[in-house]
Amino acid sequence: MSENATLPKANAGGGGDNRRWNNILDWKEANNQIVFSLPLVLTNVAYYLIPLASVMFAGHHGQLHLAAANLANSWATVTGLAFMVGLSGALETLCGQGFGAKLYRMLGIYLQACCCISIFFSVLISILCLEYWAFELLVLLAGLLPNSGITTSVIAICANTEAIAFMFTIGLSAAASTRVSNELGARNTDGAKHAMAVTLMLSVILSLAVVLALGFGHDIWSGSFSGSPEIAKQYASMTPLLMISILLDSIQGVLSGVARGCGWQQTAMYINLAMFYLIGMPAAVALAFSLKLYAKGLWIGLICGLTCQTFSLVLLVHVSKWEQVELGGSDSLDDGVIA
Repeated sequence: MSENATLPKANAGGGGDNRRWNNILDWKEANNQIVFSLPLVLTNVAYYLIPLASVMFAGHHGQLHLAAANLANSWATVTGLAFMVGLSGALETLCGQGFGAKLYRMLGIYLQACCCISIFFSVLISILCLEYWAFELLVLLAGLLPNSGITTSVIAICANTEAIAFMFTIGLSAAASTRVSNELGARNTDGAKHAMAVTLMLSVILSLAVVLALGFGHDIWSGSFSGSPEIAKQYASMTPLLMISILLDSIQGVLSGVARGCGWQQTAMYINLAMFYLIGMPAAVALAFSLKLYAKGLWIGLICGLTCQTFSLVLLVHVSKWEQVELGGSDSLDDGVIA
């Protein structure tokens, strides 16, 4: 009898531990988002490693080769990848909420319309998917600083480091966009907000792991781009700033996904435009050229833009009304899906 009497106490304690963990993080929701985002993370990292490997090989031929390869890679990013990502942003809102509202026949229509628009506009160069441009403009500005070969190379390595870290955030951003849009499509606002909170926590945990790896292994990472001791030294001095920007980027990346899921792309665009080009870029130019902080000044200016962007997105999700986007398709009315 005494042995049996101890069993309920052990079970009660275990249940309490589970409840405490669930109060910190909804593991069921987190597991669903990890399963959803992991293929996207692996795909984006593998895709980005293709041009990154070319830059690394070029860097071992000399500083000039590294700078030239980074500039070429940066230009390809802002005129290709960033442009197409921006064009497909509406698809996350419409398809996500359409799926949540069970408007399955509309998903194909949204996809076809997006493909037609992307094909048409792919022949043009956009001047706005704004954050990518801000990062790459730093590389161009670095070419105007003293000792431009080393400075451009260091800033470009930082930009590539930020980009490869953001590939992990992209997966979670897509998970946040999908889960939020699905829940809003099903008219479950509380579920959408809960999904956002879980994704934010996962993103912070992941970014902390990346930041710790960078803090301990920055010499190894910079050595993969160039064997120059001067570049390694300059990059080491930039690492603390880079760690801050990666943490901020992980938060704003998830909030941007939430904005897409809610259909706030236009508002998010205005936020990016104002924060990076009215605050971040002017601050970067002033700190780098007027105060002669050079490479550090450029990255501090970027951090200023990221900080303002992150707080603006936090304010956006806090004060805005989380409502379902008005979706097309009379078939939903016929089927009685939406009253």
